[in-house]
Amino acid sequence: MAIPGNFLSSVTETIDPNTSGWKAKLNATIGLGSGGRSGDGCLFVKSAAAGEMQAITVSSYPVTPWTEYEAFADAAGVVGERIGIRWLNASNVEISITWSMITSPASSAWHRIAVGGEAPASAARAQVVVSSTPGSAGVNQYYENVYFGYPYTTTGNLFAFNTESAEVDASGWFNEVNCTIARQLPPVQWAVDDYLHGGHVIAMTATANGNASIRSTDRPVATPGVEYMAACYLNPPNTSVTTWVELRFYDEPGNQIQATRSVLAAPGTAWYRQRASAVAPTGTAACSIAAGIDSATAGQVLRVDGATVATVQPLYAGTVVPYADASFEQGVAGWAVASGVATIARSTPWGTGFEGPYSGVITSTTATTSVVRSARFPLPAGATAGQNLRIQVVGQVMAGGWTVTRGVRWYDASNADLGVSTAAAEAAPTPGWWALGNDFTIPADATQAAIEYTLTATATSSVWRIDMVGMWQQLPANAVAAHDDTASITLTLRELTIGQLLTIYRVLPDGSRTLVRGPSGLYLQTPITADEVIVEDYEAPLGVAVSYYIETLTPGSQTPEYQNTVTTTLASGDRNEAWLKDPGQPQRNMRVLVAKAPDWQRLIEQAEMRVRGRRNSVILSDVRAGLEGDLTIWTRSDDERDALHWLLDSGNVILWQSVPGMGVADMYVSVGQITEARVTGYAPEPWRAWTLPLRQVDMPTTTGVAGSAGRTWQDILTQFATWQDVLNAYATWEDVLFDRRIGG
Repeated sequence: MAIPGNFLSSVTETIDPNTSGWKAKLNATIGLGSGGRSGDGCLFVKSAAAGEMQAITVSSYPVTPWTEYEAFADAAGVVGERIGIRWLNASNVEISITWSMITSPASSAWHRIAVGGEAPASAARAQVVVSSTPGSAGVNQYYENVYFGYPYTTTGNLFAFNTESAEVDASGWFNEVNCTIARQLPPVQWAVDDYLHGGHVIAMTATANGNASIRSTDRPVATPGVEYMAACYLNPPNTSVTTWVELRFYDEPGNQIQATRSVLAAPGTAWYRQRASAVAPTGTAACSIAAGIDSATAGQVLRVDGATVATVQPLYAGTVVPYADASFEQGVAGWAVASGVATIARSTPWGTGFEGPYSGVITSTTATTSVVRSARFPLPAGATAGQNLRIQVVGQVMAGGWTVTRGVRWYDASNADLGVSTAAAEAAPTPGWWALGNDFTIPADATQAAIEYTLTATATSSVWRIDMVGMWQQLPANAVAAHDDTASITLTLRELTIGQLLTIYRVLPDGSRTLVRGPSGLYLQTPITADEVIVEDYEAPLGVAVSYYIETLTPGSQTPEYQNTVTTTLASGDRNEAWLKDPGQPQRNMRVLVAKAPDWQRLIEQAEMRVRGRRNSVILSDVRAGLEGDLTIWTRSDDERDALHWLLDSGNVILWQSVPGMGVADMYVSVGQITEARVTGYAPEPWRAWTLPLRQVDMPTTTGVAGSAGRTWQDILTQFATWQDVLNAYATWEDVLFDRRIGG
């Protein structure tokens, strides 16, 4: 799959099926190698003599001065290599090259190299160049999975690209205590489709024995009462040192007012993503991330990469359990043993959790009963007495066995204990991880709740791991709502299992089924990435009762689970009007006034052969084509006229929907050359008569419903210094939404 946003062609990116996108630049010949990561092909660059050799993309790509760009590739070889962005002026003359560091040490295994930088003031185009310096002729260096374009950053990250990646320089970090900072390019292998990580890292070296730490120079704005998560990859010097990441909050004058630390339990000396989360306290104005070593030995090095701070994404839709209490990433948070001999602690080492690297571990040394309880949490917004509250935990029995009684302890506004509601006791299931959920009715006066487990160990030294804890108001598993103003239906699916495959059909009264469109195309065994999915169906028919049939399938299983929704109907609307819809970009959809329906034609390809001496020809025919004809419509205002131009500008397939009973079924069409005609000779008259040549086509199956894919104003804020920079980079606000930059 092509790297999204890549300026390079697929052939240049993957070196498949040939090397036509590349040429030798210095002291080298190039050829097609095998054993690549994104396809078999890769580029080998062979030295003609000892000394530096370079290869470069054949094409150059338009760039905008003072705009930041990134280039990366996967590389392998016997000497260290580097990657550069070669800036050219409007006459294709080289201005300069922005180089990465050289990989150290060299590695014959695939590893990531990367560089970032701003285009110079006179830059008009750029090329990607790769370089290494072998000690003799005939040495091969290998490259593939090459990218050039705008920088890759984590969606929602409050930090700028350079703070997250260090691909430009080390200025995103500050040597806070007992250390020096440097930038390095170690040979680290990341997943072939992990475009956020790799390349340069920040290396903190302890100056003397004692604690050492670094922090980001970035201090983005943070809001009191909002839950944030800081995370970064840590590469510890060994498994015995204490390394950590810390989320910090500051007040308006810049004073640190809170720090939440999360210590890495390293199983080795690889790269481990460590998380720390907290709710921003009162008075918060900004935040940052820090990392360090406790009791470091002089010369010890801690490497850091992929730093992010973002608002926490809930593990379950509507859950009131903070991430720290739900996932145990930095300890046990508010969990405690209320009675009994059991203990609760964070699992060790890194990599022993279900949702994240860690889980909570409950241990009982004796076959007795203990009570383990969470902190108190406010009830979900809108939840009142008599409604149901759902709790869920994902658990795994690691040793012995347990009888578990799941419950909720209730509290009023003054923290008075209102008692506990419990479910029937049952054995904790084995083996593997199991999701255990229960519903409990909220009693009168309750405003807070705590999750409570009464655990009876059935053997000595019993161990139960828990993770991904949640508590939310129990709502229907699915819901549908019709929106007549947009001619769309919203389908909400709740409490889905992340990792399963989702298929959604729209069902008509005659029992016929049609797959429903989602962000990546039709929902046909689409991986589930969140427990709640909201689908906006803009292709549902008008005036017809529809329902939805939903299948969920565990990968590897042949038996899906299914559910059905109730029926709902979109209003037919005015019979003189019709909807024209872009299935992939529904923001363009509009209702139009129909002047005249098409007089349909159906073309057919035929070959006629005249037989000498016979009256009748022999005619060979292909199948008859779909409908073709001219739809005549009116627009009644300048706004409608502009909207229709906007709809048709893309050239995408259009869905034409008419009111039932008008003799025209819903139809996907391609629109040919349009005619916009005035209806009178009076110049200010806003009405226009349009002729739209339609040709029937099949429903697009791979087109997804375009959206921001999580893109927020914060992402724009971290990429641009001023609003003028945004205006200079995008032609329209729609381009801002989809990150389609001028010249990109």
